[in-house]
Amino acid sequence: MEAGIVGLPNVGKSTLFNALTAAGALAANYPFATIEPNVGVVPIPDPRLKLINGHIETQKIIPAALRLVDIAGIVRGASEGEGLGNKFLSHIREVDAIVQVVRCFEQQSGGDDVTHVDGSIDPIRDIETIQTELILADLQTVENALPKAERAVKARDPMDIARLSVLKKLLPILTEGKPARVLELEDPAEVKALRMMTLITSKKVLYVANVDDTDPNGEGPLASRVREHAEAEGMEMVPICAKIESELSELDDEDRAEMLADMGMDEPALAKLARSAYRLLDQQSFYTAGPQEIRAWTVRVGSKAPQAAGVIHTDFEKGFIRAEVYSVSDLDELGSEKAIKEAGRLRVEGKDYVMRDADVCHFLFNV
Repeated sequence: MEAGIVGLPNVGKSTLFNALTAAGALAANYPFATIEPNVGVVPIPDPRLKLINGHIETQKIIPAALRLVDIAGIVRGASEGEGLGNKFLSHIREVDAIVQVVRCFEQQSGGDDVTHVDGSIDPIRDIETIQTELILADLQTVENALPKAERAVKARDPMDIARLSVLKKLLPILTEGKPARVLELEDPAEVKALRMMTLITSKKVLYVANVDDTDPNGEGPLASRVREHAEAEGMEMVPICAKIESELSELDDEDRAEMLADMGMDEPALAKLARSAYRLLDQQSFYTAGPQEIRAWTVRVGSKAPQAAGVIHTDFEKGFIRAEVYSVSDLDELGSEKAIKEAGRLRVEGKDYVMRDADVCHFLFNV
């Protein structure tokens, strides 16, 4: 699961990215943090891993992970090459979702006055500025693809026909200044064609309201406007104070808990961001557990057992035979896999089994 962090200059985007990746390194028992200058991998906070470990001894625990890409600051005209222009576009096309950081503070208390690129603070204007650039970039992509698609359709290949149909439906939507994700498709071939286009505005957006340290829960008027905007779009919004998260990332567990309590916060923002990203992308977790490792894996809601096995290794999906499955709640109630088997709670599921959140699985396969 990968998300690209975008935002106008001076909104706190890179501060947030650095804080999240630093916190990720502290929270895990193996190195997350940045793996490239602008790429970080952070663990998804998951209390069920500790619960499983309470009943199954293991050498290591590996949480699911969210890969974050810090996209270069977007400015007006980026779609036409302003700023880093096409460099950010190539990065953002590859992610599953967009995390847009929006400035929701006038000036951080006790901090330096950082001037907004537009001279004033207006989060909805900032959201619209970036969305306009992304729509213009997609419009350019669609306009460039149409002539080639019209030539290809002469061969009467079904996928070429579907692609041309989708391009023609997208053109007026993007021209009107609307994102590609508003296009509703029913034909499976057209749905596949749209997905293969990797349009930027077809991706879902998680809005991060970068709030002042006096309003860590985002209850002020600026953050409230972002929350209302996200709800109107059917997207997610998370209030985060990048300044607080940066300070939290440098503390040990005890001091971090004390600072959270002092700020009236129940957890660091990483947990909220991760859960919101999960909801936005319709993800759920399943687990494998044994003496070598207990591990959380991510799979889309509605995925079947072979697809889940393929998340672990492609050979598992190709040679899938069956899955032995029980739930985390079964383990917590009965205390061991042996007791689960004796109680008749260990289920043997085939290729049509739809995965459930908190399944613990053993996959049997043949290659």
